[in-house]
Amino acid sequence: MRRQAMSFVAAVRGERKPMCGAAEASEDLRVSRQCTSLLKAGLAEQKRPNQREVSVPVRFRKVLVADERYESAGVFDVNNDGVLDIVSGAYWYEGPDFKKQHHVGDVAAEGEYFDDFSTIPMDVNGDGHMDFITGGWWGNTVRWRGNPGPKGGDWPEHVIAECGNVETTRGWDVDGDGEIEIGPSTPGRPLVVYKLVTDSQGKGAGKFTAHQIWKEQGHGLGFGDITGNGRGDFVLSNGWLEAPEDPYRGEWVLRQDFHLGSASIPILVVDVDGDGVNDLIVGSAHDYGLDWWEQRLEKGGKRTWVRHSIDPYNAQYHDMQWVDIDGDGKCELVTGKRYRAHCGNDPGASDDVGTYYFKWNGESFSKQVVDYGQAREGKGVGIHFAVADLRGIGRLDIVAPGKDGLYVFYNEGT
Repeated sequence: MRRQAMSFVAAVRGERKPMCGAAEASEDLRVSRQCTSLLKAGLAEQKRPNQREVSVPVRFRKVLVADERYESAGVFDVNNDGVLDIVSGAYWYEGPDFKKQHHVGDVAAEGEYFDDFSTIPMDVNGDGHMDFITGGWWGNTVRWRGNPGPKGGDWPEHVIAECGNVETTRGWDVDGDGEIEIGPSTPGRPLVVYKLVTDSQGKGAGKFTAHQIWKEQGHGLGFGDITGNGRGDFVLSNGWLEAPEDPYRGEWVLRQDFHLGSASIPILVVDVDGDGVNDLIVGSAHDYGLDWWEQRLEKGGKRTWVRHSIDPYNAQYHDMQWVDIDGDGKCELVTGKRYRAHCGNDPGASDDVGTYYFKWNGESFSKQVVDYGQAREGKGVGIHFAVADLRGIGRLDIVAPGKDGLYVFYNEGT
């Protein structure tokens, strides 16, 4: 990769591509397409059309990394030793056992929160050392922290833009050039993406250009190909934005086909049922509920959406990922509760806490529990968790930050 835009979900390491065969430098289109083809192949192998798939649940081993309260974590090779590390809040933890803690830099605190709601790896300044992108609600900025490299020490912080309150930030390949752009979720403010400026060798130049996509966004943001024309569309809480041929100069068109409420970030755009068109998976970030919205194309090209419940009984599904967690070549939905998302003021805030994965069985989603229990016994996933093959053994592990501590769930297979 030209600037080593490492996956903030899969932490791609050269020879290993654990995201259903796709690195999540384009979390949106490539993952969706490849998981769609895999799902179709799996369904075709069934002997009876209505036969449910039988799958043995994955076993996980829960390990505490640090009793910290940062809600975001990323996985990438900090010190270029070929071993993945964990970065969360003010610290990074050296792999492979993550016991050695290094200081990244102070993070501003605001009550129960820290102003740090994403950890997106990117070599911003092109020096060969992975930096990361973050942003926060109170700082009103999206910014990057520069990896100091072998000299060590704190990571300097650089403001990319003053953009208003940042709920969290994600990276998507908006213009289809194979590199991610940065998309902050800024409720009530314009949807703007930030593209890294690169030199003639494709290396980061330490600065970004801003491109406004839409005049306002709500709570909830996703990206993926809704129409099937190969372009990435944005999904908002009040509809979706159809992409023009040129995403930066063309006109985006709002299709108000649905209202998702206070939705998750991301809203996943994936082909759930293998019918060749992408659907949506949406969590209620600050209420009860987890749903998928089936996209149907009627004669004449009319598009309709049908809502299906996945889990109506749990709350604060704020972050989620679509990855092959059980290694069968098909993607599963990995998600969990954001513990004390609004400091105990959300519906379901006092309920038990959990991390789960949901497997499509050909008809609906089957829920598998990774961890569950009362607060400080069960574990949630924060606002920006990571999935990566931490041990290089071909199985994806879950790195779960949050106000309930930083943990790794090691995937021990089925």
